[in-house]
Amino acid sequence: MTIHPSAIIHHGAKIGADVKIGPWSIVGPDAVLGDGVELISHAVITGHTEIGAGTVIHPFAVLGGHPQHLAHDKSAVTRLIVGERNQIREHVTMHTGTVKGGAVTRVGNDCLFMVGSHVAHDCVVGNNVVMANNASLGGHVQVGDFVFLGGLCGVHQFARIGRYSFVGGAAMVTKDVIPYGSVWGNHARLEGLNLVGLKRRGFSRDLILSLRTAYRMMFADEGTLQERLDDVLENFSEVAQIVEIVNFIREDSNRPICLPAE
Repeated sequence: MTIHPSAIIHHGAKIGADVKIGPWSIVGPDAVLGDGVELISHAVITGHTEIGAGTVIHPFAVLGGHPQHLAHDKSAVTRLIVGERNQIREHVTMHTGTVKGGAVTRVGNDCLFMVGSHVAHDCVVGNNVVMANNASLGGHVQVGDFVFLGGLCGVHQFARIGRYSFVGGAAMVTKDVIPYGSVWGNHARLEGLNLVGLKRRGFSRDLILSLRTAYRMMFADEGTLQERLDDVLENFSEVAQIVEIVNFIREDSNRPICLPAE
């Protein structure tokens, strides 16, 4: 363990093995730092916050602050749980949950949070997520695994961002984004599948072809959406990724889904 003499570690904080805490960092009394966590300098870990092993936190990041929610009871115990091997860059902020929202904000493993990105109260962020510079999640947002959120994009509270999807830079996302989809614009519209991301992640040519065919069926002009989803399931019931998209669309949600531009 290496702790710079200028760092402030409050009594009660739990510090794992091989942790490095750099100059002028602050670790609050209810914080938990897993093995191998590194606070490079000037980082603040406050509130009931757990940081998973191997996560690196850069200067001026603040993790575990109170939610930006006018009805939040600051005396309530709510948490921020961050997974392992995350890269959290300068000026990133992540807030604890609210009692009404389940009391926990949760971030997965192996994510990259670029400069100034924000994870609000009660969000659930999956594994291998990338949030580019100044991307921002409103409260209660759900982000699936392997999502890429472009710089300066904003996601409205309660929205769902499906696995392997792509949100373009400066997009304003007010609706749910289907798994494997790609959205752009203000307000964001569905522009197709995240083909570049799927190829980079090793999806087979045949699977991508099936996804493209199913996508065209789902968003064709004829019939209702529910009728088209039935047709997709009839033709692709054995393709797990396509069934995932259909289930995502049919799941109860606070938001409608992003649709293609007319």
